Amino acid sequence: MRKIFQVSITLILFPLIFSSCPFISSNVAVLWTDRPELAFYVEFFNASQERYKIEVSYFESPSRMLTESAGQGGDAPDIVVASRLNSSSTRAMFRPLDNLFRRDGLDESWFYTELLLQGRIDRRQHLLPVNFNIPAMIFARDFSQAPANSFSIEMSEVREKGRAHNSQTNGVYNQMGFSPSANYEFPFLVATLFGADFREASPISWDNDALEQSIRYIQEWITEANSGIQAEDDFVYRYFYDPPDRLVNSGRILYFYMDSSRFFTLPEERRANLDFRWIGLNDRIPLDEGSVFYGIHRRTRARRAAEEFTRWFFSMETQRLLLEARRSLRLSETSFGIAGGFSGMRIVTEQVFPQFYPDLIGHIVPEDFLAAANVLPRNWQPLKERVILPYLRERIRDPGTAEIRPLDRRINDWYRLNRD
Repeated sequence: MRKIFQVSITLILFPLIFSSCPFISSNVAVLWTDRPELAFYVEFFNASQERYKIEVSYFESPSRMLTESAGQGGDAPDIVVASRLNSSSTRAMFRPLDNLFRRDGLDESWFYTELLLQGRIDRRQHLLPVNFNIPAMIFARDFSQAPANSFSIEMSEVREKGRAHNSQTNGVYNQMGFSPSANYEFPFLVATLFGADFREASPISWDNDALEQSIRYIQEWITEANSGIQAEDDFVYRYFYDPPDRLVNSGRILYFYMDSSRFFTLPEERRANLDFRWIGLNDRIPLDEGSVFYGIHRRTRARRAAEEFTRWFFSMETQRLLLEARRSLRLSETSFGIAGGFSGMRIVTEQVFPQFYPDLIGHIVPEDFLAAANVLPRNWQPLKERVILPYLRERIRDPGTAEIRPLDRRINDWYRLNRD
């Protein structure tokens, strides 16, 4: 009788113990992201089948949340889709995905190789690239002196044609071809093209000689082409209350700079009279540092659900469906492409994107031209916005007489005050 009683207790407790086990597989996967578009994608996946469900949580910095959660022993997500996942502090938190290539039909040749390599550790694929963006120089479509290259443009051409477009009345500029100081991000782009090579280290390193060369280049550009920083400031103050695309169409300026994501979310009627060239140097076009990556957490409790969503999402037909649905709902007016950029799947960007963005016909960048950004620290974005960009802005405006604190000291001070 006692044995029967013990067996009964065991049968009653076993389901309770089993259900509380942290390793029990779940059909509900939790996805963390900093891309609002993922909520839209997840709705499609959840509606497409009944076995698995994905739940989305939005965070401004999922990479920071991952680090904090790991340090505090908190719950981990099952899937993360976000920027800054390929830093050393986060990349190792994700499961290898090689089995999805070996067993489940994903093909490495579908992806951009340089981006795919950024998600590897010791030849194992821990992250998959979701998207990327690239810099563009925008000008009026009816511009009589079209760029020499039908595909890309280099700084020297922007500088010379911009200077030729300049016009003054009574010593004051009423036209200025291009103002390097007018865009906060432009000096960093030039530094990238010159090989400043910002990269993750302890905590960050760069080529200071190349950085100094880029600063001198912009200073000379402003002085020789536009009569100095004060003349640029006056022109920008006088005319830049209008958006730059209107300034281009009116002939007030010749070029303006923005990345692919911003350009392709301009309303169609404002893009109708615009053309563009990708910005490069020596046949290399730099990718923006904010590329989004995709990973399945090592501590996932919903591995099958996570892998099923992975297979579904990284499909050319799925991404075509998502682009079509966004267009029909007019969501493409607020977000470009896949999660805000060109797809990390080369076959999608090359074969599908021109169907939804006709301006890309003849402008799709061959893979060999793309130069992926270096792996950067997890907190790169606030570091760039609060330290590096202000430093570059001060330097290009400095005639050589002011005392400007060195970049390395600024970065050290910022890290001392921001240890997260």
